[in-house]
Amino acid sequence: MATTSDLAKAKTARTNATEREQHLEDQIAQLQTDLKEIASTLTRISGDKVSEAKHTAKAEYSQLRRQGQHVVEEVQDQATNIEKQLKDTIRDKPLTAVASAIGIGFILALLSRS
Repeated sequence: MATTSDLAKAKTARTNATEREQHLEDQIAQLQTDLKEIASTLTRISGDKVSEAKHTAKAEYSQLRRQGQHVVEEVQDQATNIEKQLKDTIRDKPLTAVASAIGIGFILALLSRS
């Protein structure tokens, strides 16, 4: 038969086991809370990075668009200058302009036959 001492030891063992289980459950609950906080932080950080990337992309797009507009304006200015020079040359030397046009036409005709 079990003695009082044996019963007390068994009861103490059960109490210790219950305490360990409760401690383990508390640790698991804390881990779950920590994991939720980590996930929340990661979500916030990734949202911040996406927002930052969007802002950077918009800024780069605006800068490239402005640069493109400047290039187009420069090309238009150069084309206008070339057109003006060509008109001035034709006014100053009409026979040379006609002869040049005939020569260019002849060369293009020869090239298109090949």
